[in-house]
Amino acid sequence: MNTLQKLSGHFNTITTHKLLVMKLCFKMGLYAQGLLHDNSKYSPVEFISGVRYYQGDKSPIVAEIRDRGYSEGWLHHKGHNKHHWQYWITVKRGHLEPLEMPLRYIKEMTCDRIAACMVYEKEKYTDASALAFLENSEERKLMPEHTYQTLKKYLTWVRDLGIDKAFEMIRKDDGN
Repeated sequence: MNTLQKLSGHFNTITTHKLLVMKLCFKMGLYAQGLLHDNSKYSPVEFISGVRYYQGDKSPIVAEIRDRGYSEGWLHHKGHNKHHWQYWITVKRGHLEPLEMPLRYIKEMTCDRIAACMVYEKEKYTDASALAFLENSEERKLMPEHTYQTLKKYLTWVRDLGIDKAFEMIRKDDGN
């Protein structure tokens, strides 16, 4: 794949993802978060690494980590977007400690994960995709417990009830 194909493919992928998240956030009543979601992906550090490592069927972060041992784009992204649980890590008494996420960002993370599965899985996407991805990931072991349980609950509702009914419930959920 040449550079122009990678540039076009990456731009289309992140824009499609952003528009899907916006639509999903709007369904949840998260209007500002929907509009502002992932704007950092268009910043030079994230966009350039995204084009360089563009694959089309998975996040460029995976390829960059495989190549470099880390992803400069991901380090920037997670530090600028509150819908990633990794944003909510602090240092206490010399140790890294993940903090529980505010509920509105867990809701945005739900939209983000569903949209990512839609974009990368294309016609293979089902309402069970995002939950399956979460349950098969190693990150679930690192996430704060309440954040993980809330995300899992929301994605289970999506799997079992479909997006529309689940989002009605999520919109009303106060996190308790």
